[in-house]
Amino acid sequence: METALTDEAKRDAPMTYLLLGNSGLRVSETALGTMTFGEDWGWGSDPAESRRVLDYYIDRGGNFIDTANFYTEGTSETLIGQFLEGRRSRVVLSSKYSCVFGGKATEPNEGGNHRKSLVQALDATLKRLRTDYLDLYHVHAWDFLTPVEEVMRTLDDQVRAGKILYAGVSNAPAWIVAHANTLAAGKGWTPFVATQIQYHLGERTADRELLPLARALDVGVTSWSPLAGGVLTGKYDTNASKYEGQFKRSDVFPFVPLDERTRHIATVVAGVAQRIGRPASQVALAWVRSQGVIPIVGARTVEQLRENLGYSDLVLDVDALAALNEATAIEGGYPSNFLAAPMGKTALFGGLDPQIRSHRPQWLPEQTGEHTVPRTALAS
Repeated sequence: METALTDEAKRDAPMTYLLLGNSGLRVSETALGTMTFGEDWGWGSDPAESRRVLDYYIDRGGNFIDTANFYTEGTSETLIGQFLEGRRSRVVLSSKYSCVFGGKATEPNEGGNHRKSLVQALDATLKRLRTDYLDLYHVHAWDFLTPVEEVMRTLDDQVRAGKILYAGVSNAPAWIVAHANTLAAGKGWTPFVATQIQYHLGERTADRELLPLARALDVGVTSWSPLAGGVLTGKYDTNASKYEGQFKRSDVFPFVPLDERTRHIATVVAGVAQRIGRPASQVALAWVRSQGVIPIVGARTVEQLRENLGYSDLVLDVDALAALNEATAIEGGYPSNFLAAPMGKTALFGGLDPQIRSHRPQWLPEQTGEHTVPRTALAS
């Protein structure tokens, strides 16, 4: 079985590697999400299928594995530790801390971002993963209680101790990431080299602040749930009356509103997919990649993962991108709308903005109809 799987993987498109943020670390263009490793939450894969998924991903050249201490109550990390026996050095192993197992704390310091939580969680994670170090360790979600100084100093201590190599942050506002990295630069501490965010065709609010921040500070960006919990794959009926009962995960992680806008976006994705002759999942993932974001792709079966990774050789054409962007554009809000308005531009540039070129990367807004969408140059 292992030989056949390897041969199958070799026939598929090879993986491309990217530098992760302001680091020299090379990661594959698609990360493997492992929240599905284990059946503890009622919708994951058994150990045998989880191993097959991991083996196929590595055989395809993937090296960026994402997990978290509380995924499937620790089972995800435990299985990964078993599966990577003898090949740990081949992968970039990433985990996260802050969240409480089962969502029910037995004492007040069990979760959160503070030093005690981080140190205890990291030691337990390393034990489950059967490794001495993590390549990347994320703050899983910002708790708004722990001082930024405490978080960054504690992460830096773990780097100096050799327990982690790089630090990242997930589910945090842009101003927190900017504050943290500015503080780290001034103190000589380890900065965040990556941020993990919710980002897909149905959730683009990160376009307002998080993605501009990442480009300005050279922070790598990974996307959790790039297929919107499966909604963008087309496997779920888009009829609102039939949604109920179809989403096991949405009962636990209700992050995708199953409303008219979501159904419209899923329909547009399906239309693009039909026109170009590719699965809807590949269209959605190719769009995420086109935004400079690394999608974290999870799968319950090898067949599902193989189909999803098939997007690696897909470059969306101008018509496809236009259709997807039009269906998913968001309101920029203040100050983007103000800066994009004719009055704002006239006040700033006196009508000469089309003639001005900047050699520095920009992230300025541009108005298109009712929506404001970002662009990366002052004048094109």
